[in-house]
Amino acid sequence: MTVAAPPNLDQLAINTIRFLAVDAVQKAKSGHPGLPMGAAPMAYVLWQNFLKFNPRNPQWADRDRFVLSAGHGCMLQYALLHLTGYDVGMDDLKQFRQWGSITPGHPENFETPGVEVTTGPLGQGVGNGVGLAIAEAHLAARFNQPGHTIVDHYTYVILGDGCNMEGIASEAASLAGHLQLGKLVMLYDSNHISIDGNTEIAFTEDVGKRYEAYGWHVLKVADGNQDLAAIGEAIAQAKAVTDKPSFIIVETTIGYGSPNKAGTEGVHGAPLGPDEVKLTKENLGWPLEPDFYIPDQVLSHFRQAVDKGAEAEAAWNQKFAAYKLAYPALAAEFERIMGGELPSGWQAALAPVAETGKESTRNLSKFCLNALAGAVPEFLGGSADLAHSNMTFLKGIPEFQPGSYEGRNFRFGVREHGMGAVANGMALHGGLIPYDATFLIFTDYMRAAIRLSALSQVRVLHVMTHDSVALGEDGPTHQPVETTASLRLIPNLYVFRPADARETVGSYQVALASAKTPSVLVFTRQALNPQAGTSIEGVAQGGYIVVDCGCEHPDLILIATGSELELAVQAAAQLADKKVRVVSMPCTALFDSQPQAYRDSVLPPQVTKRISIEAGVTAGWYKYVGFGGKTLGIDQFGASAPGPVCMEKFGMTVANLVATAQALLA
Repeated sequence: MTVAAPPNLDQLAINTIRFLAVDAVQKAKSGHPGLPMGAAPMAYVLWQNFLKFNPRNPQWADRDRFVLSAGHGCMLQYALLHLTGYDVGMDDLKQFRQWGSITPGHPENFETPGVEVTTGPLGQGVGNGVGLAIAEAHLAARFNQPGHTIVDHYTYVILGDGCNMEGIASEAASLAGHLQLGKLVMLYDSNHISIDGNTEIAFTEDVGKRYEAYGWHVLKVADGNQDLAAIGEAIAQAKAVTDKPSFIIVETTIGYGSPNKAGTEGVHGAPLGPDEVKLTKENLGWPLEPDFYIPDQVLSHFRQAVDKGAEAEAAWNQKFAAYKLAYPALAAEFERIMGGELPSGWQAALAPVAETGKESTRNLSKFCLNALAGAVPEFLGGSADLAHSNMTFLKGIPEFQPGSYEGRNFRFGVREHGMGAVANGMALHGGLIPYDATFLIFTDYMRAAIRLSALSQVRVLHVMTHDSVALGEDGPTHQPVETTASLRLIPNLYVFRPADARETVGSYQVALASAKTPSVLVFTRQALNPQAGTSIEGVAQGGYIVVDCGCEHPDLILIATGSELELAVQAAAQLADKKVRVVSMPCTALFDSQPQAYRDSVLPPQVTKRISIEAGVTAGWYKYVGFGGKTLGIDQFGASAPGPVCMEKFGMTVANLVATAQALLA
């Protein structure tokens, strides 16, 4: 049981957090001490009195989720993780921002026990927090039964002025207010300082009124430096409001305690310096030696979290055992999805789609999405106001709306960036496999979220349609000539551009099975014919032979993706007097990960006459065609005209490909 703290222990504990951060940043000669020094009181009250967690089991399903959206202040979180008993040792704090440490310069969910999401790019954590709260609401609606509540936790976010300036925070907060996510509580570290100085130089809006307009419950703590009771009362009031997310404005002083730097931009992103560290410790009555000092009574106080967390999880385990007796099928399903296991036989649901005839790949994607929705109950998602164009609506399944949190169709609104961050949060919660969708060109709006999907190693399916100039009349603003190539540059991201039904099925199979790699699935607006030689299995290899000439070393290799595979196959037929191999390359990242022997069997090094064909920029294809090959693509912006006209005018034709091949072979 938690023991009441002596009157001075709270302040001692808060200063311990502050000086662990100060000392770690000073030792690293790099970092952001200001936020931990200012936000330590609110973080302490939250973690000590409200946050439900078990340090010895960071993956406990019903833990509260904590997000530090202002990720530059990560030493605040690392200090709390160490103090409360997570597997983050003193040596880890001393290795802050060093090679190989589990205390990197911004929080990373895949590195540090107890870190739920990867933050640093400001505002992303706000979107992640909304996604985490959505996941809790959905799972609660799906699994909780009368007398048996097994999903019942909160999402808490600490964000700063910079987060609130970023547009992604507005997108995500607007959606959260609409969805009435009552178990989402955000604490705004309002210190009025950004890197360039006082926020008055660029940020003078009434943030509280903005959140009220979004439909949030807004509270304010006037003195976040000292008034612990007010902080606690605000969090308690927030938890009592169940039909709105809550936004608590906590007025703080950045770098609190520093005599010369508190309240200035100088304490935001640089060590205090030896002299100022000494003055700050003296100012707050802290011992000058040793560094990384933790008073024994403070450590004992914080480490009560170990027993408290074990008790909380044990109590939940008892509830779950009773639930399992009353609802064995639901309990088994809950254990499966929280363990990240796919249901047995899910691939069979996609098999009929593979036999589909001529269709746009966006329609084929629609068939796959609906097949998966029936076979994989944790699969859910939606579009940024383009469901009818993306073909992403799940038929016969309710929408996720207030009063209908069991729904799996999401209306993200025109909020691409927020949508991506929300989807990341849903996936990072556990128990869900989300997809999001928009036009491929609008991945530019959400690139930071897609990149964080890849960095965070989460299974999110980014479903993108209208993949090339073939979309037609909407013109160059909507024609993504450079987008697919640029997305391929992101590490740990599968970018699929399938050519027909079999490749579309193969793309979805790999994407769904890849638990630590997100995918971008790129689909056409125009109808495509199925191609002989394509296969579901071939997609898993990234690139494979579709048409061969019956010899080990052909005269020419044509490499194509998506809608251009049909052009390559037809061109090969017209070049019948030559030995031509056609290779489909639906996913370059998967092909690059294959053994060298396999890659050489598909693209023999001895065969230097190669042509790539893709209706987009040629950058990236030289890796596969080499110095002796040619690239057929579109290295300029598109044009407004019917899709077939655009393809013809930009050279995406069989005739141009045949002519290019003949010139190369001459």
